[in-house]
Amino acid sequence: MNSRIIYKNILRNKVVSFTTVLFVTVAAMLMSLATMLTVDMLGAIDSLMADAKTPHFMQMHSGTIGRSDLEAFAENNSNVEDYQTIEFLNVDNSKITLGKNTLAGSVQDNGFCVQSERFDFLLDLDNRRISPKDGEVYVPVCYFKDGLVKEGDQASIGDRTFTVAGFVRDSQMNSALASSKRFVVSEADYDLLEQIGSVEYLIEFRLYDLSELSAFETAYNAAGLPAGGPALTWPLFKIISAVSDGIMIAVIMLVGLLVILIALLCIRFTLLAKIEEDYREIGAMKAVGMRTSDIRRIYLAIYASIAAMGCIIGFLLSLLLKKSMQESIRLNFGNGSSSAFTMMLGSAGAALVFLLVLFYVNMNLRRFHKISAVQALSFGAVQEPVSGFGRMKLSANRLLSTNLFLGIKDVLSRKRLYFTMLAVIILASFIMIVPQNLYHTISGDDFVAYIGVGRCDMRIDIQQTSQIDQKTADIGTYLNGDQDVEEYALFTTKTFGVKTDSDTAENMKIELGDHSVFPLQYSSGRMPVKENEIALSSMNAEEIGKNVGDRLILLTANGEKELSVCGIYPDITNGGKTAKAVFQDDTAETAWSMICVTLADQRLLSDKIEMFSNQFSFAKISGIEEYMAQTFGQTLHSVKTASLVAILAAFAVTLLVTLLFMKLLAVKDRYSIAVMRASGFTGSDIRAQYAWRAAFILAAGIIAGTILAGTLGEKISGMAMSSIGAAAFHFTVNPLFTYLLSPVIMALAALLATVCGTFRAGDVHIYESIKE
Repeated sequence: MNSRIIYKNILRNKVVSFTTVLFVTVAAMLMSLATMLTVDMLGAIDSLMADAKTPHFMQMHSGTIGRSDLEAFAENNSNVEDYQTIEFLNVDNSKITLGKNTLAGSVQDNGFCVQSERFDFLLDLDNRRISPKDGEVYVPVCYFKDGLVKEGDQASIGDRTFTVAGFVRDSQMNSALASSKRFVVSEADYDLLEQIGSVEYLIEFRLYDLSELSAFETAYNAAGLPAGGPALTWPLFKIISAVSDGIMIAVIMLVGLLVILIALLCIRFTLLAKIEEDYREIGAMKAVGMRTSDIRRIYLAIYASIAAMGCIIGFLLSLLLKKSMQESIRLNFGNGSSSAFTMMLGSAGAALVFLLVLFYVNMNLRRFHKISAVQALSFGAVQEPVSGFGRMKLSANRLLSTNLFLGIKDVLSRKRLYFTMLAVIILASFIMIVPQNLYHTISGDDFVAYIGVGRCDMRIDIQQTSQIDQKTADIGTYLNGDQDVEEYALFTTKTFGVKTDSDTAENMKIELGDHSVFPLQYSSGRMPVKENEIALSSMNAEEIGKNVGDRLILLTANGEKELSVCGIYPDITNGGKTAKAVFQDDTAETAWSMICVTLADQRLLSDKIEMFSNQFSFAKISGIEEYMAQTFGQTLHSVKTASLVAILAAFAVTLLVTLLFMKLLAVKDRYSIAVMRASGFTGSDIRAQYAWRAAFILAAGIIAGTILAGTLGEKISGMAMSSIGAAAFHFTVNPLFTYLLSPVIMALAALLATVCGTFRAGDVHIYESIKE
C-alpha cells in the first residue's frame, strides 16, 4: 500500500519531484566525486612516495661537502635508517631542447642525474625504477603534460643528442611549485655531460621515526653540516604534490556542501508546500485515529524514495566523471587506492547525503504534532500569522507603483516563507563568486608577493656557479648603466646559525638587501629597515616559535648578533622557510642571489630578457609574469576549471530553485490571486508582482552573498593557501565579475524562472478559487 502511495505522489507532483531528485543527484555526485578524488589523490601520492622511498629529510647544497662528516653524523644519530648523497647536474636551460622546443625560457632549474641506488628512486609512468641505456634520457612528466615532448622524440643537451625513452615521476619534484626538475640518464652519459653543467648535492636521510623529524632537523643544523640551499622534508613533499589537484578538489567539495544546503532548503520548502496542500487530509487521518508517527512515516517514505533515487543516480554519474578528472592525478602520481575501496568511500559520500536528507525531513515532520484535526477540517489550510508589514496600506503609498508596493509588501509580511529563496540566492552567489575571486587572486599581479618577491618586471637568479658575489655585482654595474632600467635591487641569500630558546642551533637562510625597493605584503609587522631587525616567513616563524617583537640570536663568524623580529610575511619558495634582513656580512658564503628589475618601458621586457640572457649566460633570467605562469600554471588551470563549473552550477541552481519556488507559490496563493482578479487586477499585474518579489529577494540575496563571499569565502580560501606558506591570504576582487557580471547572471536566471513559473499565475477560475 505504501509503495502505491509513494508512486502516485511522485507522479502527481512531477515537477517538484524531478527538481528535488535533481538537487539531491548533484549534491550526491559532487560529494561522491570529491571523496573519490581525495582518496585517489592521497593514495596515489602515498603509493608513489612508498615506491620511490622518498627521503624524510633532504638538504640541497651547492659547493664542496665533507662526506666523512656526513657519514659520521648519520652513524651517530640513532634515528637514521639510511643516508646518501646524490649529485644533481645543473645545466643551463638554453642548452636543453626537447623535440623542437627549447627550455631557454623555462623558470625551472633543470638538471641531470643517474638512478639512485638506495632510496629516492625515480620512476617511470608504471611506477617502475628507471634504468636508462646509453643514449636515452627520461624527461620530467611535467614537460609531457605541457605538450613539449613525447616518447621517441630527440632531445639535445649541449652538443649531444638523446632519445626520449620515457618520462619521470619524481616524488619530490613533480609539482610546478618545486623549482627543480630531474632528467635521468645513464652513468656513462652523466660523466660526458658533467663538463657542461655545475654539480649540486642532494643530501638525503631516511629516518626510523618520522615523528622525530623536527628533532633530527635541529640536530643536523646544530652539527654545522652543509646547508648551502633549501632544506625540504617529507610533509612538505606531500603538501607540494597535492596543491594543484587539491585546490580543485577543495572547490568541488565546497560547492558540493553548498548544494547540499540548497537541496535541504528546497526539500524544506516543497515539504511545507506539500503539508499545506494535504492539510485537510492530514486532519482527516488524525480525526479517524491514525497515529502521528504513522502519518510521518508515509511522508518520510516518499522523501526517502526521492533521496535514494537522487543519490544512486549521483553516485553513478560520479563514476562517469571520475575517470576524466583523474587524468592529472594518474599522470603525476600513478594509481592510488584500489578501485573497490575508492568506490566504497564514494558510495559512502552519497550515502551521507541520503542520511542528511532523511534526518532533515524527519526534523521538519515534527510539525505534524502541532496540526489540529479540528482546525484542519474547519479551515483546510494553515493559518499564517500576519506581521506588522502585513497591515501596510496601499492607500498610504505615494512613492511606489501598485504592483511594486504589493510585491514588496508580500515579501515583508511573509518573511519566513521567502527565507528559503533568499538563502538559496545567497548560497548561489557564494558558489559563483568565491572560486572566481580565488582564480583572480592567484592569476593577479599582486600574487607575486606570496613568493617572497616584491612586484617587479624581471627576476634574475644567480646560483650553482662560482664567484656568485662578484657576478651579482657585475650584473648590478651593468644594470646601473642601462637607461631602460628604472629600478633594481640586489639580494644575496646566506646561511647563518640561529640560537633557539632551548639553546640549540638551527640553520636559517637569510636574504640580505634593501627590501624597501620592492616591498612585500606583510601579514603582521613591517619590513626590516635597521641592522638589528629581521623579518621571518610565516612557516619559519611558526617553526621556531617567534612573533613580531621577539628577540632572535644569530650566530655569525664575528660572534652572536641579537636581532628583533619586526615582521612576518608569506612565502612559498624554498620550502617556505626564509628570512629577510638588511645588515652587512662578508664572512658567510653566499648560497644564491637574486636581482629584481623594473623597466621604464615594459614593452622592452622580452628584448631585455634576451639581451641579458646573452650577456650573462650563468644567470637565469625571466619575466615575473612568465615565472608565475610556469610556477602556478597547473594550479591556475585547476582553479579556473573549478570556477567555470561553479558559475554554471550557480546559474542552474538559481534557475531551478526560483522556478520551483514560484510555481509552488502560485499554487499556494491561488485564493489571493482570485481575490485580486475579482478586484480588477489583470494577469500581467499579478505576474509583475511576482517579478518584483523575485527582484527584491534577488537584490537582497546577491548583496548578502557578495559580502559573505568576501569574508567567509576569503577565510576558507586563506586556510587552504596558508598550508603552503601563503599566510594572510587576501582576495583580489574582480570588480567587473563580482559587481556586474555575477548579478547579471543571477538576475537572468531568477527573472527567467519567475516568468516561466508565473506565466499562468493569473489564469484562475475566480468563482471556484474563492469558493475553496
